[in-house]
Amino acid sequence: MLCSLAFGYVGDRWNRKNIMCAGISFWSIMILCSSFIPNDYFLPLLLIKGLIGAAEASFSTIAPSIIADLFVADQRSRMLAIFYFVVPVGCGLGYIVGSKVTSAAGGDWHWAFRVTPGMGLLAVLLMVFFLKEPPRGATDKKKKINLPSANSWMSDVKKLFRNPSFMFSTLGVTAVTFVVSAIGLWCPSFLGRARNILYEKEPCQTAVCAIDDSLIFGAITVFSGILGVVAGVEISKRYKKVNPRADPIVCACGMLMSAPFLFLALIFGNISLGATYVFIFIAGTLLALNWAIVTTILLHVVPTTRRATAQSMQITVSNLLGVAGSPCLIGLISDLIRRGYAESDLLIFRSLEYALMTCSFVVAIGGAFFLATAHFIEKDHEKAETESEGTSRNMSIILSCLLQNSN
Repeated sequence: MLCSLAFGYVGDRWNRKNIMCAGISFWSIMILCSSFIPNDYFLPLLLIKGLIGAAEASFSTIAPSIIADLFVADQRSRMLAIFYFVVPVGCGLGYIVGSKVTSAAGGDWHWAFRVTPGMGLLAVLLMVFFLKEPPRGATDKKKKINLPSANSWMSDVKKLFRNPSFMFSTLGVTAVTFVVSAIGLWCPSFLGRARNILYEKEPCQTAVCAIDDSLIFGAITVFSGILGVVAGVEISKRYKKVNPRADPIVCACGMLMSAPFLFLALIFGNISLGATYVFIFIAGTLLALNWAIVTTILLHVVPTTRRATAQSMQITVSNLLGVAGSPCLIGLISDLIRRGYAESDLLIFRSLEYALMTCSFVVAIGGAFFLATAHFIEKDHEKAETESEGTSRNMSIILSCLLQNSN
């Protein structure tokens, strides 16, 4: 979370390809190191997991700005869709592959973390040989900004704080990450507890628990993510032909429509697991409408030389209030509900069910933030266009003066 701010700064000023290659290499090495830590050494594991997050900030912050400079218009939206549907796809495959590898290793979770480093190495090799660093702003209309940002970091941050579309969309995507993180961590446990109530099964006591639920939830995450991201981009692209505010409106509709399905998924937990899976799939698809569109909004309202900084700020806020905060908050609410009552399977299930209902309200609030974004997006886009064009003219004047002086 903190390193994303640093990578946002250097991403607007240094060679982005080199930063990403170094970051992914370090990320892969740290994941591999985490697989050799014994069960009794929790603090070293925590430290290495923190380093993994720091390295992840290098490419999650910078990659969208590179994609923006490689593709234009509808093609850019499609490429961002491909980039962002790997978020739910990777998460879902993590459940599936992790469960299978751990099961094949006799319950030893360490082996689950020895799969990813090879993929990271492959990604680095592909970037080294096939990715070219594009000029900043190379694909934007009427602009060609080839030089990095000349502003101070604090100046960029102040301007972003005065950008209503960026601020409201950041709060909206924070609501998305809050819900996705809470569901991602607690949903397999919720499904396992629901199964105990429905079929009166004894709680799992083995090293590998509820593999079937993890596999099913992983598959749901993968397919709902793919469907949601692709649908969100295509719906927004077509709607934008009649309404320039299409991006935030599609995001708002997706979130507001997902709220009742999340609620129904929880209500049906101890009634029908089949219905619960269906409602989770629908809610996940609607939430996934946002992933690529949110970045499109950012690119639309932020000047080219400030995009990596904007991306880093968005990641920081969504991590602080969403990814890091929501699982802990849901666990705390669940524990508070159980306090003072005799332990039972039903109480354990109900406490988590009621705690997860918080997500339905957060989703609705996030939808309201995107509606607010729709109110400001056209004006903020015009400001970003004007500033970028002014920067381009100033750079051209400076270069012309330098050439004349050299002559």
